[in-house]
Amino acid sequence: MAVRRLNHAVLYVREVARSVAFYTEVLGFTVDLEIPGRAAFLSAPGSDNDHDLGLFAVGAGAPGPERGRIGLYHLAWEVGTLGDLVAVQARLRERDALVGASDHLVSQSVYARDPDGNEFEVMWRVPREDWPGPEVGDRIRPLDLPAALERWGPDLVTGAAAGSAT
Repeated sequence: MAVRRLNHAVLYVREVARSVAFYTEVLGFTVDLEIPGRAAFLSAPGSDNDHDLGLFAVGAGAPGPERGRIGLYHLAWEVGTLGDLVAVQARLRERDALVGASDHLVSQSVYARDPDGNEFEVMWRVPREDWPGPEVGDRIRPLDLPAALERWGPDLVTGAAAGSAT
């Protein structure tokens, strides 16, 4: 058996409605099914999946994720263009959810936390022909979106959105 890709993620959250609002307003997900107060299933724009994100309520007093403990560190959501990444970064800043940004040489990434503290990455995949070779050691550098936009422009579609098999 060979795993092809991640089909969906499921998160425990304190309040489903608050998390639905965050993911729909910031990342543009749509609600496929919501069981008020208990659960919701959301899809990313253009997705062929039944759902891409499941949210299950565990209660307002539930403790949040803690850095340095066993468990999921983050999920990475891929956007099709650098223009999309710039727009998402602005929405995350408006909500004070942005926690970091990196140039991984194979992707340009911003990092954020949802209202429950679940961390996620939103990334744009650098065109495969521009990936560095294995001789490049440090692949985590500060993100310079203006330089990336100058190099590739805001509308170049890459990754799964471009029909890539990787």
